[in-house]
Amino acid sequence: MPQGQPSVVPDDGLTTRQRRNRPLVMVHTGVGKGKSTAAFGLALRAWNQGWPIGVFQFVKSAKWKVGEENALRVLGASGEGGSVAWHKMGEGWSWVQRDAQLDNEEKAREGWEQVKRDLAAETYRLYVLDEFAYPMHWGWVDTDEVVDVLRNRPGTQHVVITGRNAPEKLLDFADLVTDMSKVKHPMDAGQKGQRGIEW
Repeated sequence: MPQGQPSVVPDDGLTTRQRRNRPLVMVHTGVGKGKSTAAFGLALRAWNQGWPIGVFQFVKSAKWKVGEENALRVLGASGEGGSVAWHKMGEGWSWVQRDAQLDNEEKAREGWEQVKRDLAAETYRLYVLDEFAYPMHWGWVDTDEVVDVLRNRPGTQHVVITGRNAPEKLLDFADLVTDMSKVKHPMDAGQKGQRGIEW
């Protein structure tokens, strides 16, 4: 295992091992591409460790088939690593028309209620809350409640949240925050998404 040296050693009374095994809240935000992809990379590592994984996709359509879903489902069913459960909570993308918004709000709230139940039951070791920053940003789910639930979650459950415009309160609370910036993207030159790259 890599032996990095932390720049600060907190006076928290924990041993190095206890601190190393502390569960994390991670946020991937920003306008750049790769937020969900990075979270699914974490899921691959978790699967390799034999951890049960819960993926909760907010906002993205239940009809949308992402490549990572198929790959992680196959790995989860292989019996070689951790289990994988995949939950789709939305009916459309973040730019859906306003008339569909009410249904999306309800589904986002239902999804968050399920996450809360699973956290309380310690169902998974890694939670991927994909695009969950959007429901908080839009006010569909209360950020203060999210932070409180995550702060008080039992056991050693890691949580990664993706999506643009992650609320400041969430960023302040999280252990790890990565802001994906965009330098250049093929869409800027009029190119649409393609197989194997976007899905």
